[in-house]
Amino acid sequence: MPERAGRRSGVRARLIGTVRWMAWCMVISLPGWAAAPAQAACSGCLCPGNPCKLCPLPPLKDSPDAAQEVGACVRIRESVTPVSKETEPDAHYASLNNAMRECVKNGGDVFMNSRRNPEFPYKHYCKPYLPLKP
Repeated sequence: MPERAGRRSGVRARLIGTVRWMAWCMVISLPGWAAAPAQAACSGCLCPGNPCKLCPLPPLKDSPDAAQEVGACVRIRESVTPVSKETEPDAHYASLNNAMRECVKNGGDVFMNSRRNPEFPYKHYCKPYLPLKP
């Protein structure tokens, strides 16, 4: 008889341990469940449609978006030598440095894109100053 009592307490301890582990996993995963709807709604500049009118730095030769650029991006393109994929690294970084300087000089902000995707494939972007619409 004492053998059965020991076996029952071992099963009970294992069951309690399993329930505690499951409860802990549920508590840990709650922030992930809360963040899922927030990730679905895009906010900020790296959203589809380019709401902030970002332009890549340094300016690119034969860029398809050059006709739709805002004033600061056009001024950067006029004053900085555009680059291509075949540009030497030294010339590329010199152009990037000049483009960053021109972006800030024209009232824009420079930021690095760590979440690259097909719509925003470049590492550096200029966010030009856009006055708020009343």
